[in-house]
Amino acid sequence: MQGLDNAQPPTTAPQAYRTSDEQVEDTWWHGSGPMSDVARLIDRVADCDVTVLIRGESGVGKELVARAIHRRSPRARRPLVRTNCAALPAELLESELFGHERGAFTGATSVRVGMFEQAHLGTILLDEIGEMSAGLQAKLLHVLQDGSFSRLGSNRQVVADARVLAATNRDLTAMIAVGQFREDLYYRLNVVEVHVPPLRERQEELASLVPHFLGQFSAKYNRPVPAIPDDLSRLLLEYSWPGNVRELENCMKRLVLLQDPGQIERDLRTSRRAAAETAPSAAPTPLARVTEEPAPEVARKPCGVPNAERRVVACAPPVAPSGVRSLRDVAREASERAERNAIQRTLLSVRWNRHRAAERLGVSYKTLLNKIRDLAIETTVEVFDGPDRGLLPVADPAGPRVAIAVSSP
Repeated sequence: MQGLDNAQPPTTAPQAYRTSDEQVEDTWWHGSGPMSDVARLIDRVADCDVTVLIRGESGVGKELVARAIHRRSPRARRPLVRTNCAALPAELLESELFGHERGAFTGATSVRVGMFEQAHLGTILLDEIGEMSAGLQAKLLHVLQDGSFSRLGSNRQVVADARVLAATNRDLTAMIAVGQFREDLYYRLNVVEVHVPPLRERQEELASLVPHFLGQFSAKYNRPVPAIPDDLSRLLLEYSWPGNVRELENCMKRLVLLQDPGQIERDLRTSRRAAAETAPSAAPTPLARVTEEPAPEVARKPCGVPNAERRVVACAPPVAPSGVRSLRDVAREASERAERNAIQRTLLSVRWNRHRAAERLGVSYKTLLNKIRDLAIETTVEVFDGPDRGLLPVADPAGPRVAIAVSSP
C-alpha cells in the first residue's frame, strides 16, 4: 500500500480548489480499488432515468455517490434535492416531501412546496430510506408508480418529474422479512443497487484522501498544511476507520486546526484501544464438542434433511482451570458465544449463502468472512439420522464441520 508520506499536499494553502466532491471522485475514477467498480457502475446508470438504491455503512460517502450520479445524468442542470428520512417525524416528513396547503394543520400559515416539486426535472435523494414510516412508504410507492401526489390539506393531484435516488445503511431485505419495509417499494427503489464499501476495505484511497482533506481545510481555515510524521502515517493506514470517510475528514480537520500530529496520534490510539476492548477476541475459544443431551429443539426443518427436525448443539462455555476470571473476560466470552450463535443461525437460515448472511447481519462480506475465521465457525454440516445421513457440503467443503443432531419424528 502506498505510504502517506508520498502524498503530502503543498505546505501552504492553495488559493483555489475544485469542489470537494470532484476531488474525492477523482480517486474513484482514476484508482484501481473497490471504488473504481462503483465508478464504472455510476457511469453505466447515470444517464438511465431509473431509481437507484445506494447501500453502505454510515459515513462511506453514499450522498457523494448520489451527487456523482446526478452530475453525470441528463438532469445535471436541474436541482438535486436531498432529505433525511430519519431527521423528522412522519408528519413533518410528509409535509417536507409533498408540501402542504395553508391551514392543513396547526401552524401551516402558508402554502409550502414540497421537495418532490422542488426536484421537478431534477433528482431527489431520499437518505436513510429505511427509517420511513409505513404510511409514507405507501405514499412514496404511489409517487413512483404514476409520478403524482397531493399536498397535505389538498385533494388536487400534483405531477412532478423527479428521478429518485435512495440511500440506506439498513438491511432492507431483513426489514421486509419482519414487516418493517414494503417489499413492493423495495423493488421499485432497487432497479439498480450501488454498494459503497467501507473505508477499511478501500484504504488505498488514503494516499489521496488525506492530502485532499488537509488542503481543503487549510484553505478554509487559512492555516498551513501540517506535515504527517512517519508514526502517524503508519497509524492512519493501520486504523480501521469505523466512522469511514466522515471520521477521516473530521480527523484531518482537527489536525489542521490543532497543528499537533502527536495529539491526533494519541486520539487514534485511544479509539483503537477502546474498540479492541469492546470487540470479540481475535483468538476465541473453539466450539465445544457435541454433548449427548442436545439443546431444546428448533421447530424448523434443516435444509436438505427431509422428515427430520434439527436440534441446535449447545456450546459449553470454557471453564478456567483455576482462579477467578475478571468481569471483562466473562463479558467477552458471553459476547463471543452470542455472536457465534447468531452467525451460525443466520448462515443456516440462508443455506450458507455468505453474501445473503452478511446482508442480514448488517455487516460487509469481508467482515463476515473474518468473523467465520476468528470465531471458528464451521462450514459443513453433519446429519446423524435420516436419509441424508452423513456430511452435507455447504459453501466451503474444505472447511471444518459442525455436528447438528437430527432425528426422525
